[in-house]
Amino acid sequence: MGLKMEPLVLTPDAPPKGLDSWKARFVRAGNILLDLVLPPRCAGCGKVGSWFCDDCKESIQPVPEPICPICGRPVAEEGLCRFCKISPPKLEAIRSAAVFQGPLRKAIHALKYYRRKEVAEPLGSIMAARIHHPEAIDYLVPIPLHPRREQERGYNQSALLAQALGKEVGIPVVLHGLERVRHTRPQVTLSAEERRKNVEGAFRCSSGELRDKSILLIDDVCTTGATMDAAAEAAWDCGARHVWGLTLARAVWDPDGIPDGSAAR
Repeated sequence: MGLKMEPLVLTPDAPPKGLDSWKARFVRAGNILLDLVLPPRCAGCGKVGSWFCDDCKESIQPVPEPICPICGRPVAEEGLCRFCKISPPKLEAIRSAAVFQGPLRKAIHALKYYRRKEVAEPLGSIMAARIHHPEAIDYLVPIPLHPRREQERGYNQSALLAQALGKEVGIPVVLHGLERVRHTRPQVTLSAEERRKNVEGAFRCSSGELRDKSILLIDDVCTTGATMDAAAEAAWDCGARHVWGLTLARAVWDPDGIPDGSAAR
């Protein structure tokens, strides 16, 4: 499916000829001054110097293998998990870059709830390590927020992650391929079945761009996969050829393989 790939090495584009004018130098000087006054602080530990420091990156725990080849949930032995055997999701596969805990959990909360939009770029780089064949994916499509919630928050964190990831691996982003047509309850305190019912029919195709394309849905955290599944149904309605999902993190789970709903706040 194009999800376990060698990192794509990119080099910064050279600025257009003549761009390095006094205006460009003024902007760079302003950025340097801003960093001196308000230096970057790690969203995971608070250390000055970067938005997500190397120590916090090194603390990230990958989702332990083996995992279910469809939903990406850790399993005791190779093969489908018991949930996918009974009712497989509508996505062809879901993968997550890391476990939702520690500094990564703090960084995601900083991005999602505390307007730390600058954290999206280093977090997108973490997701990029899961993409080994970008040529297999036509578009990245972020899971949309309902307009009311996006207006309250001021942005869609999944869109910021998709844009950072797309820049890293060279895959175009379709920001409005799907739309959220129903304002749903927050998933945090809901059971797996309640989550599924809560987002059922919540998404709709809003762009003909997805027709006959291989798309990768992007979200911040996967807990039960209900949101991704509901969005995938809408993507199939758009006429997509392939639909996969990638999240930055996967919520922790209990010994029965059921994610702890409190983990995703």
